[in-house]
Parts: sequence; structure tokens; C-alpha cells
Amino acid sequence: MKYYLGIDNGGTTIKAALYDRTGREIAVVSRKGKMIAPAPDITECDMDRMWEMNCEVIRGVLETSGISPEDIAGVAVCGHGKGLYLWGKKGRPVRNGILSMDNRAYAYVRKWQEDGTEDAVFALSCQHIMTCQPVALLAWLKDNEPEIIPEIQWIFECKDYTRFRLTGEAKAELTDYSGANFVNLHTAEYDRELLGLFGLADLYDALPPLIRSTDPAGYVTEEAATECGLKAGTPVFGGMFDIDACAVAAGVLDEENICVIAGTWSINEYPRRTPVTDGSVRMNSYFCLPGYYLIEESSSTSAGNNEWFINTLLPEAAEAAKQAGQSIYDVMNGWVSSLPPEEFVPLFLPFLMGSNVHPNAKGAFVGLSASHTRAHLARSVYEGIVYCHLYHMEKLLATRDSAPGCVRLAGGAAKSEIWSQMFADILNLPVERVDVNETGALGCAITAAAGCGDYPSLSEAAKSMSPSGSRLLPDENAHACYMRRYTLYKKLIDCLDPLWDDVLDCM
Repeated sequence: MKYYLGIDNGGTTIKAALYDRTGREIAVVSRKGKMIAPAPDITECDMDRMWEMNCEVIRGVLETSGISPEDIAGVAVCGHGKGLYLWGKKGRPVRNGILSMDNRAYAYVRKWQEDGTEDAVFALSCQHIMTCQPVALLAWLKDNEPEIIPEIQWIFECKDYTRFRLTGEAKAELTDYSGANFVNLHTAEYDRELLGLFGLADLYDALPPLIRSTDPAGYVTEEAATECGLKAGTPVFGGMFDIDACAVAAGVLDEENICVIAGTWSINEYPRRTPVTDGSVRMNSYFCLPGYYLIEESSSTSAGNNEWFINTLLPEAAEAAKQAGQSIYDVMNGWVSSLPPEEFVPLFLPFLMGSNVHPNAKGAFVGLSASHTRAHLARSVYEGIVYCHLYHMEKLLATRDSAPGCVRLAGGAAKSEIWSQMFADILNLPVERVDVNETGALGCAITAAAGCGDYPSLSEAAKSMSPSGSRLLPDENAHACYMRRYTLYKKLIDCLDPLWDDVLDCM
């Protein structure tokens, strides 16, 4: 029997999962790495350790499943978009990798917005500039670490670096690089003029050759095989930006539905035949299916905030739950379920790792009183994250001629029925929970199955390997309650907008 290996490189967690031709999960193994945060707004990782973790999860899947490496027909990798991974001319990383939550380059983006550079960029790439995009990070590095620039051989995105370590071949897969402000969206090619607008024209030759998601990207090398346990010569395919992989695993393959991913990032997206060129959405990029663009509204403002809440404010509750044989997530779901939508809870701004409003905005609880309990705070975290998704979704819905049939919800929030119902109630749309443990890895496995030729196309592979999920309908009364608080949420954002630069000056 044939199997397909999907590898998902997130901000700090790396996962490998093995699937059969029906999309059935055979085994999954993950490792959580250490984020390096030496100063505010700087988030990095050790690139050598990142590769070691990829090898660990691949070996772990092989050992757990008992599947022979001989039976793995193909491999594909996805990873977080944005960020920056630099490979040097001496055959090793130039410096630490930079994660997608990084905000060090915010001043560059502001300058480009003010001096007209962003308008010129948008005409070519159909994208606004984000502080975590590699173009902004490279501009920062040129000014602050100029000694590393001559050492750069390849400019990689996260998953393209991992694939390079597997195959030894430098390739740049289009869904990622078209979301990084490197690619002219009218030509699907790199553009020297575009790079020149960022002051990066001298780095043009460090961009690897572009490929598509299902294109062959090389084969597992003897060296990589020794390290990760795969068979040397196993084919590796282009893979994709993790948000494309999640959309594929969620079965969002055309304009009908919207994919929402509530993970570290708030991802809200749908494929469309033409890009949105009026500047009303944050991101247009090439989708993994030919003929489609991916229309995206996103920020690092989603369920990662809930992980901070648990790790920072609930460590003893998490330990008590573990000792009792429970999950802290089940405990929190119980707390949240105990409070009706009508009850006021503090407003939570989920800006602990980034923002979709002011670039320097930070997290906050507003409206706390002595009567509030952990349950109230837990509900406010759940609500605040969904409000942030709605803030993005309003922009997406304005680009459509009709409402979506449903929202297909993936990520950590989809594992919680109460939180998923909150998405339905707040978005006022039917929500289908995607019944997949690892959407990114499954999307990669689907890509590998199509790349191997075991399905005639990526869309056919997705239709056969993507599962259906349970459907939740919005509650009209709950929606009205949430909208009153969402109005306050937006007023709060507006009130705090003039304050954030002063907060940064005091940090």
C-alpha cells in the first residue's frame, strides 16, 4: 500500500503525519521548539535545531506507524508564511530564522506607506506590505546587520528551507513567495522593479527558481535519509503555504465557501478567479489550484493568545486537570459554557503576538471587575479572538457578490464545540468543523498524492482525501448579544489607536 507524508512547520511546533490514499491518518508526531525572543517584537528560531526537529518527527512517524520507508510514495512540506530563512554560501544558515510574528521592521513599513512606496508595490504585487514579510525583514537586516548580506546564497521561506534540507535543491514554491511581496502577481514571476522598490534589487539572484505546489522538487538525499529515516530517492514535491494546505484539507477549493483557521494566526480566506485589486483586503496570492488566487485577511491574533492565557495564567489549573486525567481545554470549555452569551465579560484584545489594527498594538483586558472569575476571562479570550476574526471577515465578505455557503473552521478552536458555536453565532454564518487533526499535514499529503500521479489533479485528490465535518447554525439571539459587545470592541480599538506608539516608547 502507498502512503503519503505531510510535514507542517509552524512557528514553533513541527509536525509530521502519514496518510493513506483515502486521507486516513496513520500516525502523527510533533515537537515543540523554543522561540528565541531577545527583545520586544523580535521572534526567531535556531534553523539547525528546526531541521533536527523535522528529522525527529519524521523518524517518530515511521517508528509509531511501523510503515516501511519503502512504502512512502511521496513527501510534501508546508509551513508558516512570511518570516525569513537565510542559507549561506558556506553551506549553513546565515543567522537565526525569523518567525512570522516578528515586528522589528514596523518602522520600514510605515515609511513605505507614507512615501508612496506601498502604492507602487501594490500595483505590481497586489499586496499591502506587512512587517513580517521577508522584504521588510531584509531591508531591516541591510541596515542593522549589513555584514550578513554578502553571505546570503538563498532566501527561503519556512517550508522551502525544510524541503532544501531534504533534497539539497533550492526551489521556491509559488504560493509562499507570491505572498511575500517577491512576485509580480500579473506575471507569476519575480520582478526586479518590485525588489528595487524595497532597496533589494541586489538580492534578486538569491531567490530560488519558482515551482508550483505539485511540481517535483527533488528527492530525499542520502545525507537527509540518514538523518530522518526516509528512503533516499523518495520524491519530494513543492508543497505550499500552510494556509493553502489547510484550505485544501478543509475542502475549500473554489469560491463557494470560506476557510477560517484559528491557530497561532487568524487566517480567513477563499479562492477566487481574480485578485481583489482595490486595496480593500490585505493579501492576494496565487492559490495552489491553477486558475485561482487566494484572497486572505490574516494576522497573528488567534488561538495562540489562548495558549498564552493557559501557560501564563492557568498553569496550576492545567496541572490539576492533567492529574485528574482531564484536558485543560475541556476545563475551559466547561467554564465558557457555564456563562450565557448575555452575560458581560471583559473585552479582550488578542494582540499578544501581533495586531490587525495598529502595528504596535498590544493585548489587553478591558472592563475587569472584582466580580469576574477565571470563567469570565476564559470566555473573554474566546470572544475576543472571534471578534478579531470577524474584523477580518467583514473585509472579505465585502469582496463577494454573495454570502458563502458556510465557513469551514480548522485549527485549535475547531476542536471545541462551544468555541465553534461562538464562531457561528458571531460570524452569523453556518460553520462546519473540519474533522482533521492536522490540516496542514493532510493538505501536504494530498499534494504528494497528486504529485505522484495517484490522482489526476490536486482538486480530485482533495475531494477523495478531505473529510466532511459537523455543521453548526448561528443562533439569532446570541448573535445580537455578541454584536453589542463587538460594537464596543471596535470602539475600544479606535480609542486606543493614538496610544500605542507612546506605549512602545516606554518599553
